[in-house]
Amino acid sequence: MKILKFGGTSVGSVNNIQTLLNILKGEYKQGNRPIVVLSAMSGVTNLLISMAEDAAAGSDFTAQLAELEKRHFDVVKTLLDIQNQNPAYTRLKIHFNQLEELLQGVLSLRELTPKTRDQIVSYGERCSTLMISKIAAQHFKESFFVDASELIKTDSAFGQAKVNIDLTELLIQGFYEENSDKLLFVTGFIAGNDAGQITTLGRGGSDYTAAIFGSALNASEIEIWTDVNGMMTADPRMVKKAFPLEELSYTEAMELSYFGAKVIYPPTMIPAFLKKIPIVIKNTFEPSFAGTVIRHDCKASNLPIKGISSINNISILNLEGSGMVGKSGFSGRLFSLLAREQINIILITQSSSEHSITFAVQPAEVEKAKLLIEQEFELELLANKLEPLVVEKDQAILAVVGENMKQTPGMSGKLFHALGRNGVNVRAIAQGSSEYNISVIISATDLSKALNAVHDAFFIELTKTLHAFCLGTGNIGRTLFNQLNAHRDFLQKNNGIQVKIAGISNTRKMVFNADGLPLDSWEDELQQSMHTADLQEFITKMKEMNLPNCVFIDNTASPKPITFYEEVFKSNISVVTCNKIGNSASYSQYKTFRDTARKHGVDFFYETNVGAGLPIIRTLKDLMSSGDRVQRIEAILSGTISFIFNHFKGDANFHDVVKEAQEKGYTEPDPRDDLSGKDFMRKMLILARDAGYEMEEADVQIENILPQACLDAQTVDDFYAALKSEDAFFANIKDQAGADKKVLRYIGKLEDGKASITLQMVDENHPFYMLSGSDNIISFTTDRYKERPLVVKGPGAGAEVTAAGVFADLINVGA
Repeated sequence: MKILKFGGTSVGSVNNIQTLLNILKGEYKQGNRPIVVLSAMSGVTNLLISMAEDAAAGSDFTAQLAELEKRHFDVVKTLLDIQNQNPAYTRLKIHFNQLEELLQGVLSLRELTPKTRDQIVSYGERCSTLMISKIAAQHFKESFFVDASELIKTDSAFGQAKVNIDLTELLIQGFYEENSDKLLFVTGFIAGNDAGQITTLGRGGSDYTAAIFGSALNASEIEIWTDVNGMMTADPRMVKKAFPLEELSYTEAMELSYFGAKVIYPPTMIPAFLKKIPIVIKNTFEPSFAGTVIRHDCKASNLPIKGISSINNISILNLEGSGMVGKSGFSGRLFSLLAREQINIILITQSSSEHSITFAVQPAEVEKAKLLIEQEFELELLANKLEPLVVEKDQAILAVVGENMKQTPGMSGKLFHALGRNGVNVRAIAQGSSEYNISVIISATDLSKALNAVHDAFFIELTKTLHAFCLGTGNIGRTLFNQLNAHRDFLQKNNGIQVKIAGISNTRKMVFNADGLPLDSWEDELQQSMHTADLQEFITKMKEMNLPNCVFIDNTASPKPITFYEEVFKSNISVVTCNKIGNSASYSQYKTFRDTARKHGVDFFYETNVGAGLPIIRTLKDLMSSGDRVQRIEAILSGTISFIFNHFKGDANFHDVVKEAQEKGYTEPDPRDDLSGKDFMRKMLILARDAGYEMEEADVQIENILPQACLDAQTVDDFYAALKSEDAFFANIKDQAGADKKVLRYIGKLEDGKASITLQMVDENHPFYMLSGSDNIISFTTDRYKERPLVVKGPGAGAEVTAAGVFADLINVGA
């Protein structure tokens, strides 16, 4: 025999009630005749409370009463045959008349006692259960309405009555023996005291009713039918990746429920827990889904935790002072005081030195608690043995729960790493010795970000989401978006990563979307945006969105974004950039960026600063972090200069090769910007700094490869004319190299703390001899790679390879 409990949404409309009836028909087909426990229609309990409070305040309640009556009568009119409607109308009308009399009495007295309040709210369950039992009788002749107040007996603590379990079980067992041939529809939530007065069972009362009946009758299982697919790994309203759990232990379910999971309420489970009766959470609107089973004998799980629960709004009080240290009975005095005044403590943590106690309460109770404590400990406060009580509002609790936590090392580390990396400050921590639960108090404004970050960290079978904010929509930015769009499925399947572009800005407009901008139509979104581009506002909006795993991507060549890097790091946001201006400016700025990123636990990736898509920076860092020592670095890090000298051979003249390079788009509009070696110098400077040298721009010696007349030319055309006139100069260099069977290479070198860029002639024994096209190349001579240097070679320029380098940096964030 099973107990089926249906919540407010399950009985809240005509369609939902029809679904409920179909579920019962399915049970009958399987040979089952369950006991059905029903809640009030969704929203009705709140409406009844509002009517009662309005009446106590002297306000009119008749419109609300008419609304309540109409809602029930409309269901009867729709679902009951005409010949069966009048008996249902009559019984419901009696209830509504009684309700009106009660409310009229409250209005006359301007007083709402707990006893009267219980009686008023009881009409929600009484009306819904009566109505549905009448509708069900058309399909199940043996349907029978049961008023639980006659069977569940409690004390007279109205609003939160305590059940007399022994008497209640006897009454339920006796009643069932007489009516076992009937389909019983039982009112949830309500009970009665010895005087026959209506009491209520408090929050989750209908679930509790189901558990009481299940325990009394030793049911095979208790099914709680609601509007979700079971207990979820996190609040699905805040964590879109949350998924239903197949099963939970009683302990896990109670821990999750205590810390905010609304699907089930902890006291509900106690009768089932004692009798080891499984509780199944099912979805009325997807009845074929298995739901979540809560049982005492869960099978082994490969999940380190079962769920992440949260309480969205709490306040904390912190009491500290020397007068607490070694003072026996201090805690008992404090918490006995609060218990006497019915102030519920949600969480407690105490320092091992006994110098401070921090505890959390509901915001509505914080001022009362503060006043009581100040009165109780007035003498200690006056004697400065206690510091003034500190109250912090707008806080939240996040709790990770699971029995496997006690068997899995590193659970706390994973939790705090996920929070710290995303800039979530922890105000207090509580963990029981059973290790079923680790709870932290954080700012309420950080709760959504924290839940998503922790969920990503613990549930490794899910994709990790990176939220990227991108500056620049030129060749590199545009190509990056195309690559991300093309490889979206591959990233999720093979890397377990999902990239959402949450913000885009160019020099004209900017656009934001926390759920991710569509990468196949981002240009339209940006064009239609009403936000004019403003770099400071872009940074501010990125911070305000407060998303987990944020990355700021700078795909510009402008100095303006650089001024915001430090602010971005301090907001616990990683930076990926192909803009080399920041790292090649002053050494103090370079160091500040690294120190700030390290201090705030975020990443600063800039692989494309040196070799576009080539793994040069990463290779250097790997060598150094593994204990190798760099003796010498040699490099050609200009695709433009590489092309020019790779083609300056045979009958070619320097003027024509430079002209061809410009026509192919390899050079800047003025080729001297490349041939001056300025860009090459920046790359060598970044390499030198990453190799551990405190070096400034002036420390890099550059050999000028252009004659002075070419440098002094006023226009580009004048430059080419001067270059033409210097043909003999360049031909002499080329011929000299050819005579020695060597080639010309413009090479940067770092050795013994000195950096230089010079034009060299190299023979076939040099690793740069066979360089072709516009490729870049770099060789690392280290203690380990001494006889044969480690060489990295490949395309060093172009939107595709540069965007690919940014792409690689992005997916390595947080790895």
